[in-house]
Amino acid sequence: MSRQVVHLDVDQGVAIIAIDNPPVNALGHAVRDGLVEALTRAEADPAVKVIVLACRGRTFSAGADITEFGTPPRDPGLHEVIERFDECSKPTIAALFGTTLGGGLELAMGCHYRVATESARMGLPEVKLGLLPGAGGTQRLPRLIGPEKAVTAIVSGKMIGAKAALADGLIDAVVAEPVQGAVDFAHTIGTTSPVRVRDRDEKLAAAKADPAAFERAAADAVKRLRGIEAPAACVESVRNAFTMDFEAGLAAERAMFMRLVTGDQSRAQRHVFFAEREAQKIPGMASGLKPAAIGQAAVIGAGTMGGGIAMNFANAGVPVTLVETGEAALQRGLDRVRETYDISVRRGALPAGATEARMALVSGTTDWARLAEADMVIEAAFEEMDLKKEIFARLDGVAKSGAVLATNTSTLDIDAIAAATARPADVLGMHFFSPANVMKLLEIVRGRDTSHQAIATAIAVGKAMGKVPVVVGNCDGFVGNRMLARRTTECERLLLEGALPQQVDAVVLKFGFPMGPFAMGDLAGLDVGWRIRKHRGVTAPISDVLCEQGRFGQKTGRGYYLYESGSRTPTPDPEVEALIIETSARLGVTRRAIGDQEILERMTYPMINEAARILEEGIAIRPSDIDVVWVYGYGWPVWRGGPCFHADLVGLPEIVARLEHYAGASGDEGVRPAALLRQLAEQGKGFADIGKDAKAAAA
Repeated sequence: MSRQVVHLDVDQGVAIIAIDNPPVNALGHAVRDGLVEALTRAEADPAVKVIVLACRGRTFSAGADITEFGTPPRDPGLHEVIERFDECSKPTIAALFGTTLGGGLELAMGCHYRVATESARMGLPEVKLGLLPGAGGTQRLPRLIGPEKAVTAIVSGKMIGAKAALADGLIDAVVAEPVQGAVDFAHTIGTTSPVRVRDRDEKLAAAKADPAAFERAAADAVKRLRGIEAPAACVESVRNAFTMDFEAGLAAERAMFMRLVTGDQSRAQRHVFFAEREAQKIPGMASGLKPAAIGQAAVIGAGTMGGGIAMNFANAGVPVTLVETGEAALQRGLDRVRETYDISVRRGALPAGATEARMALVSGTTDWARLAEADMVIEAAFEEMDLKKEIFARLDGVAKSGAVLATNTSTLDIDAIAAATARPADVLGMHFFSPANVMKLLEIVRGRDTSHQAIATAIAVGKAMGKVPVVVGNCDGFVGNRMLARRTTECERLLLEGALPQQVDAVVLKFGFPMGPFAMGDLAGLDVGWRIRKHRGVTAPISDVLCEQGRFGQKTGRGYYLYESGSRTPTPDPEVEALIIETSARLGVTRRAIGDQEILERMTYPMINEAARILEEGIAIRPSDIDVVWVYGYGWPVWRGGPCFHADLVGLPEIVARLEHYAGASGDEGVRPAALLRQLAEQGKGFADIGKDAKAAAA
């Protein structure tokens, strides 16, 4: 017998319709059906004067059940449920608490009134899935808060707090408790016939008379969202709210939603949404395994990376100790952390007083004995194997039994580092991305002997920090940097063969990355890659010469580009162009015109090929994990779904053919198609087919 997901209770003239579909009261078919049935009964009951729409559990509805997207529609649809509340002959009041999102807020706006608790937050985040609100959100929200504020909220997908929602007109009252507050509010509205949201037009009048303010808000909302379809559709649909009548605007919204939901961009974004959650499922790990509690943490190294990691602990409410070799370096690190918090407060990203509150959780010491207090220790020292081994050997004699011992290495062998201890089960990699207090990806690197307990704890800590944890295997560069090395090799080749940095960067920007590889290299510092190449005994003819000339990028004002007067804007440098041409001639390479399509293929296909090798070797559990790494760590555009998702869209036979061509042209067997890639192409399969198998294994 199926569980009841909608309940109806009547008390003293008030009908309370409560959704009970944990964990987030998603509006699946059973809920929609139950809502219509309960509303019909309440409306027909002469004892009922007012109807309250509520939810049980920890939150109001988080919206539609997105697992239904792409499946045959089942009546009643959400828009039909909302229409029933909208047309109800009796006043309807939505009682909001927790987070009210997407279809949940659209349902609430279909009610005649809304009340919310002080801590409630609400929003329409569909744009983050490559969609627009498809059940009236783009038509009702402008009628409640005005088109300018509505377009900003819908395009950003950001949540609105109860205080702002009341001031703007989205809700009618802030209450102490949702259901009782809604009942009390019901007694204040009397017998006046309610005005439907669809019939309100006072907030639209100014835009109808002069749309200039709306167009400015719309342009500002989408200015950094080039190439993405959903934000532009959101703007168009909100504009329809004051240029069309309600029914026409609603029909246009629905048509745009259907176009987006079947498009590649929304499919890609929904893929990433599910992939992010799937990445935390580790095959073979006991389902009941609980992460260890981290009451105190420590970070060895108070440099930029170490300080950023310490901030993550403080942001999660975990006391953290920064450990340095000397007082001067320690103080510089603490000062840098404080200044970073101060900047966030000045910009409004953190509330006033946040600096002192966070710094109260951050302490510093040069005394290694303090490490004995920590439940987790993360080493963030210089990327040098001997140094890391020395640190872990020393740490082994100080850290408490059972403490998780992590290294922030981006490339080095976790097993070699763990071998410096007598407790390899407690050792793993926690690879944060720079700046560590901002970037969302956390590569958790499992060594040969790393325990599931340590992995579970690292995942839990990452989630508490607001990171996206992905568990990967141990190899040179792990997943992200190993693939990036392939792109870096192609970058150097493209320059030698005829391209220039600005041409390559333009192609990568057009694809959707926030920066091109050469501008990114200048930002990170070209000396970083130079040191790694020296360690590996490899060369890069152009980049090496730039480094030998002291051109390390933005920090020196010169790299692949010029940065004049402290500017961060890259300017093409004739000296670099001359160096590139001279190097090509010296190495006997005949330069040629290289088209944008070839550049794009060489910037993506070798990485996709390396992803296949990573999967062959078991370094990544599933293709979607690789996609998550590249979306959250390297700026791969989320609306393209990640390298593996993108490869399936292009078609693996096409990628195999082009890789064969480039391998033959370059003589680089590393570009030759991987066995797995070739096999999938021959079988007419894609990376998604591997993902299905991995998901079944994890289950």
